[in-house]
Amino acid sequence: MFAGLLKWIVPWEFSWVLLASFLVTCLLYWRGCRRQKVSAARRVAFWTGMAIVYLCLHTYFDFYAEHEFFMHRIQQLLLHHLAPLTIMASYPGSVLRAGLPLRWRVHALRPALRSWPWRVISAVLLNPAVATVLFVAFILIWLIPSMQTMAMLDWRVYRFMNWSMILSGFVYWWLVLDHRPRPPGRMIPGLRVLSPGITMTPQILAGAIITFSKADLYPIFEICGRAFNFNVFTGQLIGGIIIWVPAATIETIGGLLAMRQWLRLSRSGRIRRQSRARAVSVQGAAGEASPPHGANAA
Repeated sequence: MFAGLLKWIVPWEFSWVLLASFLVTCLLYWRGCRRQKVSAARRVAFWTGMAIVYLCLHTYFDFYAEHEFFMHRIQQLLLHHLAPLTIMASYPGSVLRAGLPLRWRVHALRPALRSWPWRVISAVLLNPAVATVLFVAFILIWLIPSMQTMAMLDWRVYRFMNWSMILSGFVYWWLVLDHRPRPPGRMIPGLRVLSPGITMTPQILAGAIITFSKADLYPIFEICGRAFNFNVFTGQLIGGIIIWVPAATIETIGGLLAMRQWLRLSRSGRIRRQSRARAVSVQGAAGEASPPHGANAA
């Protein structure tokens, strides 16, 4: 029994980068929770998401993802949708920041966030349009049979695929689940609610195409050797349904969470106060720009 459990815990493909990133993130969150009050629900959401990331990338689950199409789609669904959504729903930013030593925050983090390279990178990657396009594009690109084949034959491309999925998921769900009005948030609250409905549409279409396809779109899994005695088309059909139904369900949940934040902002009056402040500033600027009364007559 212990040997069987150990088989699942031991990574199929060990990665120092992943292990170091995972441990540092966990350590910072643990330290942050000791320094500020974090609700039990937020803690559960964070640790659940982190466990999903580790399960998908650094256990024997990765072996099945490399040898069965439908298992691969489960892995990508968890990495791109569920894990980032769960972690971002815990709002870990302030907790992770609090986990850093004060000296590091003052002398390293603050200057880095104010540096021009970070401002350029954040202006591009955290732009709502760019983040939304990348979120959908990385799903569709890796569904192209030739790209899937390349990823399965080259471990570097395979790891880039996994990292691109999870990082684009983090950026997108961070923007959608932002609890602040705009500004400082980068998306207006209404768009945060609508965005998951927009991004799920091409995924539903791609899933339907794969589900009803009569051809073996991904023969690379036959070449690599299948983990189960599944019929090729049965596995492909299940994979297409995973892209189609569970992904859309998770995005719907994300939209509902965004609506919850929108209603909270509306009830607290933060959106109305910000709108009034913006209107006052615009009127003030217009008053300064217009000539004084009687200037034209003079």
